[in-house]
Amino acid sequence: MSSTLAKSAVLVTISEIIFNVTSFLVHVVVGRILGPADYGRFGLVVTLTTMVIILIGNGIPTAMAKYISEIFETRPELVKVIKRQTIILQSILIGAITVIFFFSAPLIAKVLGDPTLTPLFRLSTLIIPAFAAASFYFSYYTGLHRFGVQSFLKISRSFFRVVFIILLAFFFRVEGSIIGYIAAPLSVFLLAVGIDRFKITHESRTNKKLIDANVGAENNIRSDLLEFAQNSRVAFDWRVLVSYAWQVIIFFLAYELLISIDLYLVKGIIQNDYLTGVYNASLTLGRFPYYLFYALTVILLPVVSKTTSQNNHKDTHKVISQSLRLMLVLLSPIVVLMSVYSAPLIKMFYGRNFLEAALPMSILVFGVGFLTIFYVMSFVMNGAGRTKIPMWIASFGLVANTILNYLLIKQYGIVGSAIATSIVSFLIMLVMLYFIGKYFGVLVKFGSLVKIIFASGAMYIASLMLPAESYIFLLWSTLLFVLYLLVLYFLKEVSRNDLDILKELVLKKKK
Repeated sequence: MSSTLAKSAVLVTISEIIFNVTSFLVHVVVGRILGPADYGRFGLVVTLTTMVIILIGNGIPTAMAKYISEIFETRPELVKVIKRQTIILQSILIGAITVIFFFSAPLIAKVLGDPTLTPLFRLSTLIIPAFAAASFYFSYYTGLHRFGVQSFLKISRSFFRVVFIILLAFFFRVEGSIIGYIAAPLSVFLLAVGIDRFKITHESRTNKKLIDANVGAENNIRSDLLEFAQNSRVAFDWRVLVSYAWQVIIFFLAYELLISIDLYLVKGIIQNDYLTGVYNASLTLGRFPYYLFYALTVILLPVVSKTTSQNNHKDTHKVISQSLRLMLVLLSPIVVLMSVYSAPLIKMFYGRNFLEAALPMSILVFGVGFLTIFYVMSFVMNGAGRTKIPMWIASFGLVANTILNYLLIKQYGIVGSAIATSIVSFLIMLVMLYFIGKYFGVLVKFGSLVKIIFASGAMYIASLMLPAESYIFLLWSTLLFVLYLLVLYFLKEVSRNDLDILKELVLKKKK
């Protein structure tokens, strides 16, 4: 991985870590303020509303990020054209979704078997336009490869979420926490608009003035600008955005339902707010690996879009193989440690009232690990324009997970839901890795996989000999992680070259 890409990856990863740490903080504090029952209601409402905007509202901005990343260096005049077309399409789509969701609130509450959720769903409707506005600029800066600005916005959103959601939850309970989910992205959007207007646009105008000064007389320049304004309307066909976006939207739809359907089936089948809240805690904490590696999707989509559009197969292969290897090496110990220490983790973040979440979380975290690999590699496919593959795999996973969850929840309760999700996640990961190998020639090396499994097994066996009382498990986790890396180092899976890349990155950051 090049030093520039590595620096971008570090910036985005740091912002994602901060974002997800504060996300856990918000959930933990809100869970303690509201208690299991109200926390379950809060989780249902917020998860469904944000899922709607993520699965539908991110399609067109993702298409914008892809196409801007391909032309922002070679044809910068098209950036504004694509941006304007995206704003028009996104406004129409989000406006329609907002209205439909508001009037569908009673039906949604009825399907979930709890009519008292109707006013909460209607209040949460405002999350949709607020979230979409913030996400638009997130994708815009992704396309421009402005990862520094993007990271700043992500960290700002982390701060706003902590302040607004916790403060409002404390004073206004469930309603207040939902209002906090509206205020946080709205604040980020206003901040992003300011950066765009006073930084990005200013830089563009400055560069344009330098170019204009070397071109000729002012009247000739005005003539050129007028001609461009007339031609720019047809310079980029908006239908290209829609053609790409609808497949990405279906992918987001299927994927978000895939990772959330278990929570709704638990609520619908068991009809118990307490167990719904407990399972929501295991789901929220168990998703930590997924949120941690989400940063890779931010980097991979624009980078793979650029390299594939330039037919640069060497760089494409290199970026994908290094990203996959990084995930396998770092994801494995995180999953094992979270599974082993699920009980103290739940107790530390949520308190004793949520200890029933430990067992399902210890199982679910493996499924999240498989899902993480599938999700990151899906953005490789999306970046390369092969959007139908992740779309169909996610759709298959949704159907399979729904059926298996329904069967196992009836028999094993929330533990059955965790088992079902983990099985389906493993299967769709295997299918995605097959296509990654087929189209990009990137395969998981059998020798590397054996070494990682061996090191993870050694770490697991060692963990059984250590007590997990109080907060001492944090120390054991650190020592076990070091043990894991040492085993891989002696097996020559982690090499000095990996350390050299890190050293080069750190030295460049100091300059």
